[in-house]
Amino acid sequence: MDAVAPIVTVAGIALIAAVNLYFFARPRAVAAAAETGGAQEVRVRVRGGYDPATIEVEAGRPVRLLFLREETAGCSDTVLLPEWGIAQQLPAHVETAVTFTPARPGTYEFTCGMHMLRGSIVVK
Repeated sequence: MDAVAPIVTVAGIALIAAVNLYFFARPRAVAAAAETGGAQEVRVRVRGGYDPATIEVEAGRPVRLLFLREETAGCSDTVLLPEWGIAQQLPAHVETAVTFTPARPGTYEFTCGMHMLRGSIVVK
């Protein structure tokens, strides 16, 4: 074994750890703020993923997610919320509102049109 092999091994392990953290680390959930009109509102930044990726809302109250797509990558041009039958186009650099009312508690996924970017809505 030459001198480069241990360096390559350590670098490989570090890259594996970084990829696992990126895809599997659970970010903290953001609770929706109640607006004066009663809707729960959260701003979601879209740039290589969703920020926040986990959103907490209350069942039985309207929810308004405000997506701001800060990129032009084709993958992020649509957001899908299958539980509520929503497929919403997200124009680049424009805030787009998505509204729905969750009826039942549970955890529901939202994704981009290609299912590569993922987030979740926790209904309590």
